[in-house]
Amino acid sequence: MAAGGAVSATPECRLLPYALHKWSSFSSTYLPENILVDKPNDQSSRWSSESNYPPQYLILKLERPAIVQNITFGKYEKTHVCNLKKFKVFGGMNEENMTELLSSGLKNDYNKETFTLKHKIDEQMFPCRFIKIVPLLSWGPSFNFSIWYVELSGIDDPDVVQPCLNWYSKYREQEAIRLCLKHFRQHNYTEAFESLQKKTKIALEHPMLTDLHDKLVLKGDFDACEELIEKAVNDGLFNQYISQQEYKPRWSQIIPKSTKGDGEDNRPGMRGGHQMVIDVQTETVYLFGGWDGTQDLADCWTYSVKENQWTCISRDTEKENGPSARSCHKMCIDIQRRQIYTLGRYLDSSVRNSKSLKSDFYRYDIDTNTWMLLSEDTAADGGPKLVFDHQCQTWKLLREDSCNAGPEDIQSRIGHCMLFHSKNRCLYVFGGQRSKTYLNDFFSYDVDSDHVDIISDGTKKDSGMVPMTGFTQRATIDPELNEIHVLSGLSKDKEKREENVRNSFWIYDIVRNSWSCVYKNDQAAKDNPSKSLQEEEPCPRFAHQLVYDELHKVHYLFGGNPGKSCSPKMRLDDFWSLKLCRPSKDYLLRHCKYLIRKHRFEEKAQMDPLSALKYLQNDLYITVDHSDPEETKEVKVAINFRN
Repeated sequence: MAAGGAVSATPECRLLPYALHKWSSFSSTYLPENILVDKPNDQSSRWSSESNYPPQYLILKLERPAIVQNITFGKYEKTHVCNLKKFKVFGGMNEENMTELLSSGLKNDYNKETFTLKHKIDEQMFPCRFIKIVPLLSWGPSFNFSIWYVELSGIDDPDVVQPCLNWYSKYREQEAIRLCLKHFRQHNYTEAFESLQKKTKIALEHPMLTDLHDKLVLKGDFDACEELIEKAVNDGLFNQYISQQEYKPRWSQIIPKSTKGDGEDNRPGMRGGHQMVIDVQTETVYLFGGWDGTQDLADCWTYSVKENQWTCISRDTEKENGPSARSCHKMCIDIQRRQIYTLGRYLDSSVRNSKSLKSDFYRYDIDTNTWMLLSEDTAADGGPKLVFDHQCQTWKLLREDSCNAGPEDIQSRIGHCMLFHSKNRCLYVFGGQRSKTYLNDFFSYDVDSDHVDIISDGTKKDSGMVPMTGFTQRATIDPELNEIHVLSGLSKDKEKREENVRNSFWIYDIVRNSWSCVYKNDQAAKDNPSKSLQEEEPCPRFAHQLVYDELHKVHYLFGGNPGKSCSPKMRLDDFWSLKLCRPSKDYLLRHCKYLIRKHRFEEKAQMDPLSALKYLQNDLYITVDHSDPEETKEVKVAINFRN
């Protein structure tokens, strides 16, 4: 859809509207068809508002209802102060009743940007006749808004749209009736409620909720309410609610068993820049190499989760036909074949450009405890040159390094995170460093279609709702839960690196396209640690290593650099597990009983204070979570008040 407003036609999707241009609720203009083209080199080919004061908006009316799935914004050939830094998109069947479809912003560059619009309710597609674009902020302070080109894509086939339209009309009618039923019940209009429900046969809610309302509100049968809640929990009715709750991190320091006669050598020593992988079938962690503050290491260890014990399988892998001492390398594990691959290593910048450098590639066989050199130099065998802080791929060139930053370009980097989703066959890449620039972009790469999808360009200000730009962040993926986990590391600010060493743990929900931070600690906590804090969570660090057991839902963290300028060679050798916990069924059952009994106590207190106090000290008190300060305070206040 060009700078006048009709949607461009494509073979699979034709949405041919006429445009209704509104920059306020007081004016409208129909635009001629001869400007329905994209002209990025014509500065006058745009819609512009007269001011930047709300309400400013643009409404596009489609020729017929359609499922509008994507919106693309074209731009002027150069950056421009009137480009939309923030905007919202709404859609609906009429101008007065619209649903928010998108809230986002454009980069101030010349590349087109495409966004997915909300087009489903309860997994059912819904149609739109009107699309409303609401500018909120331009890139230039106090400048008016300009839209250079807009293109919509979706489905307008009547055979597809008409059933969706029928469903949507019925859905809106049912939702309106439900709101009326809710209003009638809240205001105790019993006759109106029963009459409307009988006539329409529309249920206000799940039958169990109606039953709960009847027992709690109308009859005051608290014992029956508790039985009903217990049945709901056992029947799995709380499962969806649990899946939508925020995680709570639970760190546990692992103290491995000592091996008699081994003295101090019963676990890996202090190090950073090492590498770990995990065999989730046997619950075994493999650790190789690293930097101890003075030299690179070549030892290889296993940790058995079941036995809680480290075992050294090689003191020097180079002496056993394996890789030489190294750090900042990468390893990956093939669980089915029980083999581990290792590639790359860090070299000082003074020797990094030497023509004699070779990139060796090794495989370790777990069952035979043997190393094999697969390639003396991967570059000579059609693979990558010597790399460090990279992420492993197979030796098929998928993309050349790009110097551009367009929507389909992939730029080389180090210190980033790259994860493969085995079900949707996408690589997810986050952050890293390119030359002296720290990157904070986040994109996926479809290995089958060779398509790049920019999830976050790293230039938008998201109010702290994405992981901070940094170095040595670690990431894991859970394909079953569709989650990516990121543990942040080194601050990008070298001058303030020590005071900015902090760790935070973030979760990216792939389906919902949203980040959430579930854990933070910082340098202040490290420098002034209480004993209990050190026992509860690891101190801030970077150059650590993190692996994830997706079967048992446990992360394992080992070592790293605490960033002490007074001890630059200091490295850590502590070992931690991390479980991400959501409220359990037992917790929800207890909390529901607490709320029911609290309400019962309040009613008793108005009628029989003595009986209420006895109930408080016995029945209510046993449902209190004494680790929850708020619940404990509520009960103590009630007891003191009654006394």
